[in-house]
Amino acid sequence: MVWRARDELLARDVAVKEIILPPEMEDAEQEAGRAVREAQMAARLRHPNVVGIYDIVEDDGRLAIVMELVPFGSLRDTIRDHGPLPPTQAARIGLGVLAGLRAAHEAGVVHRDVKPANILLGPEDRVVLTDFGIAKAVDSPTLTTSGILIGSPAYLAPERARGQPAGAPADLWGLGASLYTAVEGRPPFERPGALA
Repeated sequence: MVWRARDELLARDVAVKEIILPPEMEDAEQEAGRAVREAQMAARLRHPNVVGIYDIVEDDGRLAIVMELVPFGSLRDTIRDHGPLPPTQAARIGLGVLAGLRAAHEAGVVHRDVKPANILLGPEDRVVLTDFGIAKAVDSPTLTTSGILIGSPAYLAPERARGQPAGAPADLWGLGASLYTAVEGRPPFERPGALA
C-alpha cells in the first residue's frame, strides 16, 4: 500500500509504502526485521535512476518505507495506454534502468522485482527504478526463507522461480523481460496463471 504524504519537518512531499507481509508467513516478526535491514541497504543508494529512500518508520507494529515521491507514470501504464514502444525508445529506457541497477549492484543491493510497473517514465526521458521493497543485500538471507515466493512471475528469472538465490543476473533477466514487453506489448513468458 502506497500513500502520498507530506514530510512536515523538511517541507516536502514523499511517498509512504507500507510493508504488508502475507498472513500465511510463519515468522512475520523475523521477516519484518529482515525487511527493515533490506530497506536500510537500499537507502544507501543515491542515483538519479533509483528512487530515493529517506526513512523507515514503525507505527503500532506496521512498517513503512518513506521514499522520494516520483509522480511519473510507469512503463506498464504507458504500454497499456499507448501500446508497444519503438525499439529506440525502449533502448533509452533500458539504459536508464541499467544505470540504476549498476549503482544498486555496486552497493551490494539486488532489486529482485524488475518489471514494467516498477519502471517510472518522467519528462525529458527520465527513467526511475522504484519499489526496492523486496530488495535484498547480496550477502543477506532472502525474504523467501519461509517458502513464499515474492516477485512477479512473468518477469522472474528461472533461478528465482526454482527458489535459488537471486543475484544481479536475475535483475538483468527482469530488465530484459521488461524491454521485451515494451516493444511487443506483452510479457515474453506470460502464461495462464502464476504456477505455469
